[in-house]
Amino acid sequence: MEKDKPGKPAKALISSYDVIGDIAIVDIPKGKEMGAKEIAQSIMDMHPHIKTVLEKKSNRFGEFRLRELKPIIGKEKVTEHHESGCRFRLDVTKAYFSPREGTERERIAEQVKPRETVLVMFAGIGPFAIVIGKKQPKVRKIYAVEINQDAVRYMKENIRLNRLTYVVEPVPGDAKDVCRKLYGKCNRVIMPLPHEGRKFLETAIKCLKPKGIVHFYYIGPEESMFKMAQDIIKMECGKLGRKFRILKQKKVLPYGPRMYKICVDFRVE
Repeated sequence: MEKDKPGKPAKALISSYDVIGDIAIVDIPKGKEMGAKEIAQSIMDMHPHIKTVLEKKSNRFGEFRLRELKPIIGKEKVTEHHESGCRFRLDVTKAYFSPREGTERERIAEQVKPRETVLVMFAGIGPFAIVIGKKQPKVRKIYAVEINQDAVRYMKENIRLNRLTYVVEPVPGDAKDVCRKLYGKCNRVIMPLPHEGRKFLETAIKCLKPKGIVHFYYIGPEESMFKMAQDIIKMECGKLGRKFRILKQKKVLPYGPRMYKICVDFRVE
């Protein structure tokens, strides 16, 4: 392994990391594994509130979008993250949460109007639902659907922490099953599951009132990401005999080389 030059700052070796509450989750660059502790300490020096640094040991896997994490410094896996005036408790090894999507959650919340009924599919620990509840206190109801029971447990705790029990309702279970009771009842559906979300788009559309909005997330290659998403939307709306109109489409986050997570906001009529 090539040795680092004397005095070279460890932070120069860091490829990327996320801070969730007082936990940092870091990618250790290939070939720099022996310097993992030095990198972790550098992150803690830059962020004095951090108590634990975990290393990503796998990509996200499985239905719950989890990843294998290895402790470098500290062992705590439960934390409280603050965002948009909200508090989110979670175990980072048991529930999906991305701090990088905070701006996107704000963007969606700002669109929600008073008296809307909102459905958040794949709600995780509740960040979309809770940010919406905080930003739009006159929303009628927010249904937050999640299949991961550990995530549901934290979602319920977060709803209480943020004093939103009166408006955010956790709905445990598979979206295709539990959303049947919401057919025709929602003004807006949010679908923050980019890989598998297309399989639930028909369900999302059925949950809308005669007119409503869907926020559809998708991952695709840069050259055709919006077209691919539009083709999926066109196909699913066509199957249901519904017309649609694209309101906005945007890149949310880079996902890989020339791959992006995107969101297409569209109105169904």
